[in-house]
Amino acid sequence: MNRPLVIGNWKMNLDFVEAVHLTQQISVLLKNQPSAHTDVVVAPPFVDLRSVASVLEAERSNVALAAQHVNPHEAGAHTGEVSQAMLARLGVTWVLVGHSERRTHYAMDDAVVAATLSTVVRSGANAVLCVGEDESARDDGEYASVVSAQLASALAGLEEKSRALVTVAYEPIWAIGTGRSAAPEQIHEMATVLRRELTALGCGEARVLYGGSVTGENAAAILVEGGVDGFLVGGASLKSDSFVAIIRACDDCYAGLANRR
Repeated sequence: MNRPLVIGNWKMNLDFVEAVHLTQQISVLLKNQPSAHTDVVVAPPFVDLRSVASVLEAERSNVALAAQHVNPHEAGAHTGEVSQAMLARLGVTWVLVGHSERRTHYAMDDAVVAATLSTVVRSGANAVLCVGEDESARDDGEYASVVSAQLASALAGLEEKSRALVTVAYEPIWAIGTGRSAAPEQIHEMATVLRRELTALGCGEARVLYGGSVTGENAAAILVEGGVDGFLVGGASLKSDSFVAIIRACDDCYAGLANRR
């Protein structure tokens, strides 16, 4: 089992005051009971990145900083966008790439996802490649082929030296923000598919996360029965208690599995 990873994606929530408050709360909870086995990352909105980075630095926190999106171009006439170099100057070491909401609502197709992924890992940052099927693909039994195609498109041209920087997040679109989580056996099936494809593409060591209505109550079951390496958390990451509960669940599961070896 890979060391678990929990990423909190705050999406378009929390202004910089609220973001500072939440970051302080998370830092205090993790300082009082450190996460021994789980890597933790938060992904605030762009306007909060500097504020959150300052709090993490002041608290000497082990929580890393992620951006929710980046433009694949280095600079230029791209109004409203930010570059990888800009993120790096803020201490951002992780970037979400191809989140389902970027694909669905902002026309981020497979070609743009691949270009963005390449830009992120070329810079030395960690990329979280998001893949997942919509409800129609799930109902039609095409879910495995859909995510396999997304994975192959994004990773096929990646340089070998950059592959270790890739993490994959499986997020079935029908479970995002709906309160409906995929069943552990569905997640396990997709994790198996993803790992098989990742191995074929030279990324066999990549961590596979799950995202979609994860809570402190269902995290342990999904981690163990679903066979994933952690979570990309949405709504539950907006409250310190619920976010840290997920981290604790991962920590406890990893420690338990390690003790059985």
